[in-house]
Order: sequence, then structure tokens, then C-alpha cells
Amino acid sequence: MRQKPDMAPLRLSAANLENLADRAAVPAYDRAGLKAGILHFGVGNFHRAHQALYLDDLFNSGRDHDWAILGAGVRPADEDMRRALAGQDFLTTVVEQSAGESTARITGPMAGFLRPGDAAAIVDALADPAIRIVSLTITEGGYFIDPGSGRFDPTHPEIVADARQPQAPKTVFGLILAGLKQRRARGIAPFTVMSCDNLPHNGHVTREAVAGLARLSDPAFADWIIEAVAFPNGMVDRITPATGERERRVLAESFGIEDAWPVFCEDFRQWVLEDNFPAGRPALERVGVEFVADVSPYEAMKIRILNGGHAVIAYPSGLLDIHFVHEAMANPLIAAFLDRIEREEIIPVVPPVPGVDLHAYYRRVVERFANPKIGDTVRRLCLDGSNRQPKFILPTVADRLREGRPIAGLALEVALWCRYCFGVTESGAAIAPNDPNWGRLQAAARAARADPMAWLAMEDIFGEVGRSNVFRAAFAEALKALWRDGTEAVLRRYVEAPGTPGNGQS
Repeated sequence: MRQKPDMAPLRLSAANLENLADRAAVPAYDRAGLKAGILHFGVGNFHRAHQALYLDDLFNSGRDHDWAILGAGVRPADEDMRRALAGQDFLTTVVEQSAGESTARITGPMAGFLRPGDAAAIVDALADPAIRIVSLTITEGGYFIDPGSGRFDPTHPEIVADARQPQAPKTVFGLILAGLKQRRARGIAPFTVMSCDNLPHNGHVTREAVAGLARLSDPAFADWIIEAVAFPNGMVDRITPATGERERRVLAESFGIEDAWPVFCEDFRQWVLEDNFPAGRPALERVGVEFVADVSPYEAMKIRILNGGHAVIAYPSGLLDIHFVHEAMANPLIAAFLDRIEREEIIPVVPPVPGVDLHAYYRRVVERFANPKIGDTVRRLCLDGSNRQPKFILPTVADRLREGRPIAGLALEVALWCRYCFGVTESGAAIAPNDPNWGRLQAAARAARADPMAWLAMEDIFGEVGRSNVFRAAFAEALKALWRDGTEAVLRRYVEAPGTPGNGQS
């Protein structure tokens, strides 16, 4: 429902749903009749604005009430979320925002949330025949990937620990293995494992992690997983900022709802999935999910154009002390920087997508970035570059280098990331740590001020791109220019330089 100001806030709970119905759309189904069919790791904002919302739509249509969500997690923050949701009967208020209006709905597809750290309870749930899908939103950095090779890293300390004690798992993948092992021992068909994270070939990446961990302690079990367990690839898309006091206040003032952890998001959403669910699945095609034989083209389009575009605007905006993403898009230099890199360097090497005009897709992305209602922050876009750059930016650089195409704009993007990790904005303000590897990145960025190659020497991040003489020269020139002339001057010089003929054509 649209916002209705001047209402005394009412706390979100099952008991209050009837009274909240004039303030927000509420579930049209009997939540008491829901049965969990999906166990989901990583109950964060994106999950509740995306997968959970599609299921809420499906349940509202009267279908598939045996596919409710059972939440699970392994991190301390997961316990914070569990407590917040348990205190409001696992209901969530989702506020969808277009440039013109905001609407609120209360969703209820979650049937419960297992306590993080209770491995025995989680494994028991995973072994329950009613659970036929295990889904994940554990962020790009949660898959134990070696950034340089793009492959599963079996030497990570958490993985090594789970391999040594598979009976006491602490990682998501260790828990999944324990659940699969119990199912196989009991003669229960395996569940499907469905990643909902922004990773190229996320199903394949998840399979590598699950089977890779199994191989460390039980190679035969790893072979069985490869043979018997389905890991469909999928592309997910919805801009969903973090929740803070601003969002709680806006919800209370505009809709009269007190929600401990509401979700604010854009009004656009997309989900493309490979139809590979041997244990069955909900009829999500009835509520807008697109099932395809091969999701790869959709993944590449979204990850390179949208997520890559986020990276392009993130670091210059951070260096210029710009707080919100829509404010960054209102900055002519940053908007022009994005436009030129997208049209001349990113889009020309994105593989074609059936029935999709890539330039029209990009124009829609620009509209989404510029939506002032979202309140997405530049700092969120800058987060975790050590995991995101190897997935969102460097593959495009590698493609262009292989084809002998110019990479000046993308080299500048990487130089801006390096300059950001130095830890001080153009105004002299300190940048708080914003990456799991911040200490290492900051040390490399500070060394790179005198020797740019110190940044590219992070072989696990840059791999073959960092060894390219063409890229090394372009990066060094860009970084030196940023320190000599400043971010605005370098951006202006780039956007005003003559273009490469034909490079931005569709």
C-alpha cells in the first residue's frame, strides 16, 4: 500500500496483522498452514526483498504452501537477524520505492529460523525429507574462492578446519555436507542447492565448494555429490540497501509500522534460473521467475553491466565524499565516466543475450542507479572490493586484453579503487575499513603511491591481468595522475578525450 502519514506506529506482529492491513498489504494466506520446503542460509535484506518476496507472491496466489522458508546461518550477525525476526513472528515489511512513490507490504513466507551455531539442529533440518531446496545468500566473499584463479580454495583455514572435523561443521558448506551425508545414509533423495548470490556461474561455484570440501575428507562422497546433487545457476537482481535508523524512522513515520529490521528496495526485480530441480520446486514461473536452459548470458549481462557499473561509480564517489548513489549519478563527471566506460569498454565485450538489447538494459540500469528514493550508499558499493573486483571488473579487462581492445577506462577504475584503499578522501577525511582484507589492501595502496606495481603484485586478486604489460602501463599512468592531479581532473580528462571509433556501438 502507498504511504499514509500521521498514523501512530503499530508494532509488526502476527497479532497486529489485521490492524496493519490498512497501512500495508498483508499476507492473503494462512501462515499456520505453511510447511518448510526450503532451508535458506543468509537471511539478509536481499533475500527478504527477492527470493522471499517471490514466494510470498506465490503463496498469495494460493499455491505451494509446502515451500515455506526455514532460515539458518553461521555468522554472529545471523543471530541478530534471527532475534529481530523472531520478535515479530518472522514477518518482514518490504518497502518498494520508485522515483514517484513508495509502497509497503508485509511478507510472511518464513516458517522459522534455526539458531546460528546450533549445528545439530541445522543438520537435522537438512536431513528432513520435506526440505527439497537449500538456498544461499552468503555474499560473494562467502564461497572461499581464490580471487586470482577464480576456483575454490581448499587451503582456507575455515575449510581446513571443517575437513578435519566433518562431524562438527562450522561453515555453510560443512553443514550442507553433513545434511547430504545423513540423507544418503537414510535413503532420502538429496536436496537441490541453489545459490542466490551475485557470482558468475553461481551454481558451479557452489558445487565446487561443496564437493571440494568433501574431497578433503571423503573423495568418494565428493564424487557422489557431483553425480547426484543439482546446483542450478541463477541470476538475481534487485538493488537493496542496508537497513539503518533512517529506514526504521521512514517506515514508522510514513506507514505507521514499527519493524525491527525492515527492507527498503527499488521497484525492479529479476530472477533467471536454470530449471534443474530433481527434488521438485515451487511454481515460481507463475510469479515472474524466468526459467531457462542456460543462464550464463543473463549472468554476464547483469554482473558486468550492473555490478561492474556500481564499481565504476563507487570509488570516485567515495573519494569525493559523496554519500548516496543517486547523488553520485547527479554528478556530471561521475555519470559521464560511467557512461563512457559502459558504452566503450564493458558492453562491447558482453556476450549477446536472447531477446535483450544491451544498451536498453544499460539505460534502465542508469535509471535505477539514479532513483533518489532508494537511499543506497556509496560506501556499500565500495565494500569488499577484494572479492568483487575479480568478479565484476577484471573479467572484462581480461577479455579486452585478449582481443587487443583499449582498457584506459577500466584501468582508471582499478586505480580509483587503489586510491580509495589508501584510506583518505580528496578532502582529507579518513575512510573507515571497508573490506575483509582492508589491512592488506591499505598497505599495498600506500606502497603503490611510489610504486604502482605494488598494487598489481596481489597475484591472488589480479592474476593474468596484473601480469599484462599493457594493463600495468595503463594502471600506473592512471594512478600517478590521480595522485598528481586529483580525482576530478583525471575524470574530466578521461570523459573529454576523443573516443575510440565504433567502440560504443550496439
